[in-house]
Amino acid sequence: MIFIMVLVGGITRLTDSGLSMTDWHIITEVIPPLNQEQWEAAFEEYKQFPEYQKINSLYDFTLDDYKFIYFWEWFHRLLGRLLGVVFIIPFIYFLVKKKLDSETIKNCLILLFLGGFQGFLGWYMVKSGLVDMPYVSHYRLAMHLITAFITFSFCLWVALNLIYPKEPPKFISFRNLIRFSFAVLIVQIIWGAFVAGLNAGLLHNTWPLMNDGKLMHETVLLEQNPVWRNFIEGKSGVQFVHRYLAYVVVALIVYIWFRAKKLNLTFAQQTSANWLLILVGVQFVLGVLTLIYAVPLWLGVAHQIGAFFLLGAMTFALHRVSR
Repeated sequence: MIFIMVLVGGITRLTDSGLSMTDWHIITEVIPPLNQEQWEAAFEEYKQFPEYQKINSLYDFTLDDYKFIYFWEWFHRLLGRLLGVVFIIPFIYFLVKKKLDSETIKNCLILLFLGGFQGFLGWYMVKSGLVDMPYVSHYRLAMHLITAFITFSFCLWVALNLIYPKEPPKFISFRNLIRFSFAVLIVQIIWGAFVAGLNAGLLHNTWPLMNDGKLMHETVLLEQNPVWRNFIEGKSGVQFVHRYLAYVVVALIVYIWFRAKKLNLTFAQQTSANWLLILVGVQFVLGVLTLIYAVPLWLGVAHQIGAFFLLGAMTFALHRVSR
């Protein structure tokens, strides 16, 4: 369900659907508008906000167009509610039946917090696009995305705890290498969210070099002052970081794979290294194609899902050398 949430969230972002629902009602908005009168009322409310006034009002944006973007945001929020129910009811049941050990209870409470925090971040992100400018803050978008990825990663970790017996780690330096690579991958995903939030994938659509055959286009350092802000707020700057940090991620995973071949690993540990190598290759190719073709919907979603699977493989690899 977290996977589906991330998939639908990516579609919601890439279809510019995230600002279609202008209010936040935990219960009542579970049911979408059901008749023409309700749809027209929702559309009129949407017209009061910047996205319609500054963008969609400039062309023939119809009620049918509104229904399309409304669906994706409504579906995304509905999945969030269902996910909460799917987690909380069984958790209470197993807690009452005393089927959970203390470590699992603690981890499940952390998951419960992460799920609730993720819902708050979704509201916090959407709110930023309903005030003056019809764009959500790329910082809030990154927080929303990375919290979803971390929630998935930790959920997988808890599941792996239940599947595999707890044993002391044998390859400490190898585990530390994977820990470091995990942290770098998280940073790369954050900068990917910056790229998405700033629509920075729509420029410099050449590879391996940026426009005019340069490793660093001149605009990388010229959009913001002071210079360091270019790398977190400038479109060229965040794309530059995301481009070249990708090489670092690939290099680290290739090194992990070579190290794994020289160690006496278990089948699961070696398999995790193999999957890391395969998935980082696929993700790198998806990233290049997404850039070259200026982020078409299907490639943008595929690239986000690729990051999801790559983080899952990294989590599995880290777990297998840690416990």
